[in-house]
Amino acid sequence: MNVYVGNVVIGLGVAMVFVGMYGFYKFKDFKSKLLVSATIDTMGLITVLLGAMVRSGLTWFTLKVALILAISLLLNPVVTSKIALGAKTSEDRDAMEKKEKERLEQED
Repeated sequence: MNVYVGNVVIGLGVAMVFVGMYGFYKFKDFKSKLLVSATIDTMGLITVLLGAMVRSGLTWFTLKVALILAISLLLNPVVTSKIALGAKTSEDRDAMEKKEKERLEQED
């Protein structure tokens, strides 16, 4: 019985990833794509790992998967925020370079 329930939960996780990928390609700007990809990653991983845990029952494998899930839930938001910060820093740098170039052109 656990195998069937686990397979259904894993199937739901894979379906969520596919639906999320449609949303990922639908959006054009970087920030929207970043939000969708973080959601896909988190929700897909949670459901697939929970399905694997249900499927295997209460074993050492379940404990290992739960540890992987906990670490992933802690690190995914951190990585996503660092990517967003890097993109903002790059945008700010480009804007500063553009203003500096315009200022130099006006002085000539």
